Amino acid sequence: MSWYFKVLARYAVFGGRARRKEYWMFTLVTTIIYLSLAFADDHVGSDWPTLSYTLATLLPSLAVTVRRLHDSDRSGWWVLIGAVPCAGLIAMLVFTAAEPTPGQNKYGPNPKEVPFLTDAVPH
Repeated sequence: MSWYFKVLARYAVFGGRARRKEYWMFTLVTTIIYLSLAFADDHVGSDWPTLSYTLATLLPSLAVTVRRLHDSDRSGWWVLIGAVPCAGLIAMLVFTAAEPTPGQNKYGPNPKEVPFLTDAVPH
């Protein structure tokens, strides 16, 4: 859960890099919460809980995706390829699962080499 809260704490930080673990743990927890809320929506008869959660996590999700793309030395603008049906989603899956650039790249130091607490400070 610490990875989930780390992303929420950096909800509007688009600079820097995000580890694969940070991105995928956030995605996993977000998916579990979303599915739980969707199940609750069926019983309540309203889709407000799911809609509210989606809107609340939209910016953090976008920010962590951009930072994840930076980790593999790609521009954050590559996130727009996800809007292309099928091929774009597959490309985003490959990009977010890609091996990070070793050492420092133009987006900052490798997050694996930076201590966890100081990593939360934007550079």
